[in-house]
Amino acid sequence: MTNPTVAELISLYRLQPHPEGGFFNETYRSIGVYKGLLAPFKGERSYSTAIVFLIPKNVTSALHRIASDEVWHFYLGGPLTLIQITPQGQVETITLGADVLKGQLLQHVVPAGHWFGACSVDGSDYSFVGCTVSPGFDFADFEMGKREDLLRMFPGAKNFIERFTEVKGFTD
Repeated sequence: MTNPTVAELISLYRLQPHPEGGFFNETYRSIGVYKGLLAPFKGERSYSTAIVFLIPKNVTSALHRIASDEVWHFYLGGPLTLIQITPQGQVETITLGADVLKGQLLQHVVPAGHWFGACSVDGSDYSFVGCTVSPGFDFADFEMGKREDLLRMFPGAKNFIERFTEVKGFTD
């Protein structure tokens, strides 16, 4: 099997730059609508959404959080490092990848309200993953991390906050 290149994946999946870094395309949005009767949702949301997400080497998905749980799925390329900071400030590092015998995961859930970011593991050309969100993703529920605010809230996570609070190049 020949692995596709970054350019081929961008073309095949009609990927667009994502505000947090990397490239994405929404592949699914449920027809059913969640009425947002429970906090923190305002207004209607689809029950579920899914995207494909490409993170090339030297690109980071900057720290952000959303109001829903987000399930990450590993598809192609090299392993992906996913960093999450719990509301209590605990930093967790997860590696998504195909080498399950070395502890890499094919799937991981980032709980609602956790700050999280990602990057390809050094030496990888890219990581190609999917993300499923329920209730469905809406940019109204998306918050990019501000370095100063995060450092004030989570001083023990300084190294991760400094690394993952800048959107770094889309095509490096």
